[in-house]
Amino acid sequence: MPVALSAAETDAVVATLRAAGCVFAEDEARLLIEAAASTSELDDLVRQRAEGQPLEYLLGWVEFFGMRIGIDPGVFVPRLRTEFLVREAIARARSGSVVLDLCCGCGAIGIAISSAIDGAELYASDIEPAAVRNARRNFELSGGRVFEGDLFDPLPDTLRGHVDILTANVPYVPTEAIALLPPEARDYEPGVTLDGGVDGLDVLRRVAGEAHLWLATGGMLFVEVADEQADAASMIFARASLAPYVARSEHFNSVVVIGERRA
Repeated sequence: MPVALSAAETDAVVATLRAAGCVFAEDEARLLIEAAASTSELDDLVRQRAEGQPLEYLLGWVEFFGMRIGIDPGVFVPRLRTEFLVREAIARARSGSVVLDLCCGCGAIGIAISSAIDGAELYASDIEPAAVRNARRNFELSGGRVFEGDLFDPLPDTLRGHVDILTANVPYVPTEAIALLPPEARDYEPGVTLDGGVDGLDVLRRVAGEAHLWLATGGMLFVEVADEQADAASMIFARASLAPYVARSEHFNSVVVIGERRA
């Protein structure tokens, strides 16, 4: 049961969060109050949030695609903009699709996509042990299998040539731009989930280079990039024998590059 506060006490929580730079201080205050079982616990949560701890870590869940998905500290927090990638994948899926989510983090992308597809088979992988533990716990509710390792390396060979929907929320921030990220991302999320190398496309190149071995004919790879990276990413896809298409959404402020294996 959430802690009971007076209007003045609630206003004080909001003021503390707003002073710390929380843009949606009222909403965050409500969520933290709902999460706390006592005033001392609330004080601790507010202090951590004001210090920059991601709200999702404090709540233990992230809202994504209309679902609350469990998330642990130290695991990449899926962004709202990535819901556009999910929508693009669902629009091209069919009943019984085999879905593979690389760099899965807490598993939000794969869970969201498979939840909208009848009879979907869900697989995922991540190199971060904390993310794998997190995703496995979430997959216990949604179904699917999670493997620990680098991209395709830990996956069973039986998946080769059978993946219909391949998503890879790869890091795409150029190394020099990491310092410009908000502190709650830069200081709390694993660097390996953010740093995409000199041009931000190092991991994307690796995924695209192997994707044709895992995709079924007609299968598609979906990757989120920055707008200025779209042309370069499309060229990488084309060189990897994937027919590229760029989808943009002003609403989600998101750019997704889609590559189809046609033969």
